[in-house]
Amino acid sequence: VNCLDQHVEKSPNRVALIWERDEPGTAVHVTYRELLDLTCRLANTLKKYGIQKGDKVAIYMSVSPLSVAAMLACARIGAVHTVVFAGFSAESLAGRIIDSGCKAIITYNQGVRGGRIIQLKTTVDEAVKNCPSVKHVFVAQRTDNKVQMGDHDIPLEEEMAKAASVCTPESMDSEDMLFMLYTSGSTGKPKGIVHTQAGYLLYAALTHKYVFDYQQGDVFGCVADIGWITGHSYVVYGPLCNGATSVLFESTPVYPDPGRYWEVVQRLKINQFYGAPTAIRLLLNYGEEWVKKYDRSSLRTLGSVGEPINNEAWQWFYHVVGEGRCTLVDTWWQTETGGICIAPRPSEEKAEIVPAMAMRPFFGIVPVLMDENGKVIEGNDVSGALCIAQPWPGMARTIYGDHQRFVDAYFKAYPGYYFTGDGAYRTKKGYYQITGRMDDVINISGHRLGTAEIEDAMADHPEVPETAVIGYPHKIKGEGAFAFIVLKEQTAHIDRVKEELRTIVASKIAKYAVPDHILVVKRLPKTRSGKIMRRLLRKVVTEQSSNMGDVTTLDDPSVVKEILDAYQKYKEKSSS
Repeated sequence: VNCLDQHVEKSPNRVALIWERDEPGTAVHVTYRELLDLTCRLANTLKKYGIQKGDKVAIYMSVSPLSVAAMLACARIGAVHTVVFAGFSAESLAGRIIDSGCKAIITYNQGVRGGRIIQLKTTVDEAVKNCPSVKHVFVAQRTDNKVQMGDHDIPLEEEMAKAASVCTPESMDSEDMLFMLYTSGSTGKPKGIVHTQAGYLLYAALTHKYVFDYQQGDVFGCVADIGWITGHSYVVYGPLCNGATSVLFESTPVYPDPGRYWEVVQRLKINQFYGAPTAIRLLLNYGEEWVKKYDRSSLRTLGSVGEPINNEAWQWFYHVVGEGRCTLVDTWWQTETGGICIAPRPSEEKAEIVPAMAMRPFFGIVPVLMDENGKVIEGNDVSGALCIAQPWPGMARTIYGDHQRFVDAYFKAYPGYYFTGDGAYRTKKGYYQITGRMDDVINISGHRLGTAEIEDAMADHPEVPETAVIGYPHKIKGEGAFAFIVLKEQTAHIDRVKEELRTIVASKIAKYAVPDHILVVKRLPKTRSGKIMRRLLRKVVTEQSSNMGDVTTLDDPSVVKEILDAYQKYKEKSSS
């Protein structure tokens, strides 16, 4: 109602969504009235097939007005949506469906991205085999290609055409569940983060308005996928609650060429552009001419999300893309926080912005830094574990089906505080700079991934009894995964095993999770209690082997030299 009905009453013909389809130059405009119609028809279709308040529905779709309508239709009838990024494998999808107990899935026959066809329905078919809870699969058409339809499957558009275009919204409590979104933790199993109705929407809407200086009539361009929290808060819920025009970007930054983002900015006259540092680093390599080819004078605010932005990317984004005249907000937040928590704006008029720094807490956010002993660190020019001292409306309420894990993950390390899992530095002036994760979680191109997840996937290979995966700095992706593996026998087919491992990771998680490097070692560095010392592996890969720190707790310290030698050989072989 807040995202649709209130605007339809006042200005039904205002554009709600501009769908920038994969095919360049084929934007589709959807007004608030049309989106309400779409949403109600979809909602009535779900109801017709027995979806009720409290039921869980999985959405496995590429970015489109229909996928947004699917989210809003669930919300309208009080069902709980769990959007699964359309790049995830069948196994990842099934795991999320089983954990949440979804009764239905909404998908497309196929997806289109970067000029390529993505088989969505085939993946869903594969996943559903292992999901007894799923009663119906609603299939929409993104392409004209026919796909196999089975007993479970319902052609979505045909059903929507028959449905009524009015659907009375379900009355919900402020703390009822709105959606679940799975995210990686430091253990192998993704966790279903739960967000509720009122607090989440309020927080998404306020942060959207104040961080980006959103004004009525602006075209807001967040190029994130709806499968991530950024897409939930700043493509769908925040902008629509504020009656904005939100851009849905289906393509990639380099299709059909590296000028795509800026061509879209010019054609759609985008005022706020919100994207990921990994894309900026990628485009930076193609040079300035791709940016300068297009008119970017409509831009007022630039935003960065998903990982800390490095100084070089920040400067390029600010000076080349924004011509030195746009406010650039580096935003820090998480799936768990629901919306932006630390960002340079809002602030006093013309207040300074320090490059590559999130800087200022949003209204009601009280950050604190903690030391190893769980004590609050006072004063400035200090570093510690970043915690938040009091609750805020957008915070997650639980991990679905495992409240204890929620308590353990976020509130146990520093009792009385929410622990973010990140480390931070507070500058001399009292601003916050995020320094990165403090646990075994890495950030590949803005995708958060527990290294344990990759290890669990690789452990399925019969010839690989042990693996350890660490993150290492990567020029474009921010971080890449580096895998150390131990083989059962000294097999001659090392390359075959490596190839098989890459395939396993892609099929169990997703292509972006595949390690860039796989190094075979005789054994892994372990403590006497059997814990793998990943810290040492990180030092080997980042070439800080001169300061290995304390290795006395290792079961056998000579393992360090073994691994260093193997790494040197690997590096020489790679460079030759």
